[in-house]
Amino acid sequence: MKSFYSRGKLLLSAEYLVLKGARALALPSKLGQTLSFENKPSRQLIWKSLDKSGVPWFNACFLVDDFSLIKTDNTEVADRLRHVLLAIRYQNPIFLKLSGGNVITRLEFDRFWGLGTSSTLIVNLANWAGVNPYALLNETFGGSGYDIACASAEKALLYSWKMERPEIEDCDFDPNFKNALYFVYLNQKINSRQAVKEFMKKDINDREITRANELSLLISTSESLSEFELLLWEHERFIGQLLSIEPIKEKYFKDFKGAVKSLGAWGGDFILATGDSSTPNYFKDKGYSTVFTYDELIY
Repeated sequence: MKSFYSRGKLLLSAEYLVLKGARALALPSKLGQTLSFENKPSRQLIWKSLDKSGVPWFNACFLVDDFSLIKTDNTEVADRLRHVLLAIRYQNPIFLKLSGGNVITRLEFDRFWGLGTSSTLIVNLANWAGVNPYALLNETFGGSGYDIACASAEKALLYSWKMERPEIEDCDFDPNFKNALYFVYLNQKINSRQAVKEFMKKDINDREITRANELSLLISTSESLSEFELLLWEHERFIGQLLSIEPIKEKYFKDFKGAVKSLGAWGGDFILATGDSSTPNYFKDKGYSTVFTYDELIY
């Protein structure tokens, strides 16, 4: 049996602009996804996906000859998966040509959290098939690729996509104020593919890319919580003006004393909040029950 593991991700800076080549600060998460494959003398690929509780959330059976779908309990997911399998076959023509088998994937995080259900799958599949995960991402889900970089990262990283290839810099972001950082799930899932599509229509100039690069570097090297909070506020203002969207703190958390920053596609998934031991209760009292400390979530 073959087994593969990839870590999830959070994007701390340059959301959206990373799609245009800006440098972003990205953090790998302690939670990820495993993929196991057991070869069988069969022409079928039997697929089972388990959630973080070990409960199946997706099942399918494909014919390995052309990955045609035999049966499934979720046609939409099966069609997307078939698209990925065909893209792998294009990169590696002998992938699963000789026989099929059983695949089991297992998430360590809620699949609605936006921590990388798709990206961890892409990297696990690429490692299994011996293909380029960035090329596979480009042929399937699309995106900047920072999440692909996080999947195997051992620490925080500065990421950018330039000249058709990823540029990845190790980053020593391990702030001495990390006990004041909290990640809060908003439970308002945003369609990131649609958000990407809409943003790519925008004209972004070099000055805006340069400013995003500066903010990413400054955030990654913050030496105090007050400096970090000021930079988060500036980043929110900058992106908010760019997107013509009201920052999340102004929209929902005006009475919160600390800083609040959107992560990833604005309006859903996780936010970053600065505060103290009372911070989780503030958000839980407002109905946001999933709150992680920095050390609980970040690898």
